[in-house]
Amino acid sequence: MAKMKDFKQRLYYLGLSIIINSAGNALAISSNLGSAVWTGSAVNLSKWINIPLGTTLFLYGIIVTISNQLLLGSFDRRRFFSNLLFTVPFSYLVAFFTWIFNTIGVPEQDFYIRLILDIIGLYCVAMAVSMYSRSNLIMHPNDDLAYIIRFKYIHGSAVISQWLSYIPPILIIGASYVFTGKLYAIGFGTVFALLFQGAMMKWSDTHAFPKLKHHVDL
Repeated sequence: MAKMKDFKQRLYYLGLSIIINSAGNALAISSNLGSAVWTGSAVNLSKWINIPLGTTLFLYGIIVTISNQLLLGSFDRRRFFSNLLFTVPFSYLVAFFTWIFNTIGVPEQDFYIRLILDIIGLYCVAMAVSMYSRSNLIMHPNDDLAYIIRFKYIHGSAVISQWLSYIPPILIIGASYVFTGKLYAIGFGTVFALLFQGAMMKWSDTHAFPKLKHHVDL
């Protein structure tokens, strides 16, 4: 019964974290002051190749899912399908929440209001990643990439693993700018996330829903 109770707790926080993560990313996008690094790169890739943001995020998820299997060094069937299972609702929830925030006028707010909303959105992203990393039932492949790096290669450092996992999206942002001459959803928030998301995750590990413990399977 203890295991079943623990599973129900993890499942609850997983569902909550997907909603918080999607809304947080969408709020950062809608603020027009810079979103999380992976999301910002997806926005730029979406503009570059001219396909919807939700679809771009979904394609991202497939590519990173395959990359995670290569980093693991062996095929992990549960991880492979759970990465894809997370990608579908997250990708289209981000697009949905972005539409909501744009509709209610977030992009038209004063600069300092948008700045506060941007920071709130980015903290929500970090908190949500901490939540579903600890639940460890299914994770978005982008965050599972950082998780694999964190626990398989660098002895548990949340900060360094986040920085290393940001190398692919930074390269994509650079390539998008070279080919389009424009940057979208890149700004203060992107730098803020690049510098502090790992630290915000570390803080959230012990302060946001502290009853939820890490369930490491590496």
